[in-house]
Amino acid sequence: MEDRPQLMVSAAAGDANSFASLLDPLLDPAYRLASVMLADRGAAEDAVQEASIKAWRKLRQLRGDAGSLRSWFLSIVANECRMMRRQRWWGVLKMAEIEKPSNTEVETAPSDLHRALLRLSPEERLPLVLHFYLDLRLEEVARTLRVSPSAAKSRIYRAARRLRSDLTLEEVF
Repeated sequence: MEDRPQLMVSAAAGDANSFASLLDPLLDPAYRLASVMLADRGAAEDAVQEASIKAWRKLRQLRGDAGSLRSWFLSIVANECRMMRRQRWWGVLKMAEIEKPSNTEVETAPSDLHRALLRLSPEERLPLVLHFYLDLRLEEVARTLRVSPSAAKSRIYRAARRLRSDLTLEEVF
């Protein structure tokens, strides 16, 4: 099997199989990122697909080695999610409430943490998801957000502090 630098050269030359080999391990983290940012499974799949196409078209613009591919691709996914949120005009349409059956399983109910995360703005949620959910190092978060490592650390800290304040203990006893 070819090593990553050779795959990068082949993919940049137009080899679709090499590009697929490089992108395959990044699709799951990209989908998880898009799912959290968009809170919609279908929209997340569309965002990752569009980001993959954009990455294929712009692979020659990637600066750095194969190690920077992950943060580069995740930044494309994050930008695609931002664009989709701006374009989701149909999201403001009010639909009739559909009553759920009374025997709804407890496991399907969103947790307090999930509700608190959704109360954060997407810009606040993104650094938390990158760092804690996708387990990216601080340097990768900074590259993905296109900020300095100290700015990324500050964003993570502020978002975590806001998240912590939204989580309150409710009737412990």
